[in-house]
Amino acid sequence: MKISLINHGCAKNLVDSELLLGILTQKGYSITLDENEADIVIINTCSFIHDAEKESVQSILQMIEEGKKVIVTGCLPQKHKQDLKDAIPEISGMIGTSNLNDIMTVIESLKQGKYTSIISEKPHYIYPENIKRQQITMGASSYLKIGEGCNYKCGYCVIPNLRGKYVSRPIENIVNEAKELVSKGVTEIILIAQDTSSYGIDLYKKQALPQLLKELNNIEGLSWIRIMYAYPSMMTDELIDAIAKLDKVVKYIDIPLQHSHPRVLESMRRPVMDYRELIQKIRDKIPNVSIRTSLVVGYPGETEEEFEHLYNFVKDVKFDRMGAFEYSKEKNTYSYSLKGHISAKIKKQRRNKLMELQQEISRKNNEKYIDTTLKCIVEGYTDEGVIILRSEHDAPEIDGVVYASSKTPVVPGDIESVKITNADEYDLFGEIIQE
Repeated sequence: MKISLINHGCAKNLVDSELLLGILTQKGYSITLDENEADIVIINTCSFIHDAEKESVQSILQMIEEGKKVIVTGCLPQKHKQDLKDAIPEISGMIGTSNLNDIMTVIESLKQGKYTSIISEKPHYIYPENIKRQQITMGASSYLKIGEGCNYKCGYCVIPNLRGKYVSRPIENIVNEAKELVSKGVTEIILIAQDTSSYGIDLYKKQALPQLLKELNNIEGLSWIRIMYAYPSMMTDELIDAIAKLDKVVKYIDIPLQHSHPRVLESMRRPVMDYRELIQKIRDKIPNVSIRTSLVVGYPGETEEEFEHLYNFVKDVKFDRMGAFEYSKEKNTYSYSLKGHISAKIKKQRRNKLMELQQEISRKNNEKYIDTTLKCIVEGYTDEGVIILRSEHDAPEIDGVVYASSKTPVVPGDIESVKITNADEYDLFGEIIQE
């Protein structure tokens, strides 16, 4: 009996999918990456916003149509439980976000022709430390989950309901996994959690990310350490100093701010603080830092003036990288029942206006790299043989890349020096310098 897996959603979901495959491999199941060959297809779903749910549901329906036995895991069953089974009765089994180890029970039931659903009413995710991840994507970079769950209650976000309270992994376990990844050829490790900056508070009674970074910085053969999803009020001086001083920690901070206007931030249940001051402090303390943020437009009640406040904030601060998202109305969130929901048309207009501004900022920002030399990690080649690299200022999949030529062959994962000769809104172009 062959099993395949389809993953939807974020990098945190990808790690869960790799853990599920690890559990199945440990139990001797035959895994295939080709759904056509599989008898059972596990679909690990995302339920963060409506569009993500739609994509997951389409995947489920398509596999059922193709005659596969489908087990649905992750956020969609956690959110909808029996309603999902009622809507799609052909589903063969379901597990929730914190029930990874129960996958075997569901598969054994399915083999006996029985449907089983194991979904914890109150999710509490414990990382299965005894499982070796079976990596779906293996390249120069690898995600490393340092915690799961979230203790914040942001007004638009359903994640705490789906993932439970924040649970950190012990430092030694993370370091051991990092060493194992490096032994497989990984040169960049990307730390992920719902909020990386709160790492360790539950386990060590204090923010332990600076300590974790120091330990990871000592790993031989590791070139880069990248931090994603930091929380603004948790950008402590100690954390900023660790990023500044540790040579393997890339000078890149992903810090979703969501908005700039105090009233909107308060309604979003986000920290109401002076973000300009925070950004300036980070830039002063970490020379040549690249700051990425995510913003939400069209939150219920957002006035034209409040959007202009956000627009001017982006114009002044000039983020190195930025994503803007239209507010999505999700059940079981604080904002769902707020007054003043904004039309799809206005949300789209506001997002487009913000992204056009950012495009111009990004182009000017990229042009400053022309005639400089950047250290870049080799990712692979285009079909035409052009080398694809990424600078420390860019995270995989969400940021730009560097296209370069080279007189000699290069190996994915290696760090090369690239002389930048040209730039556009998102990508850089250059040639590899032979050292």
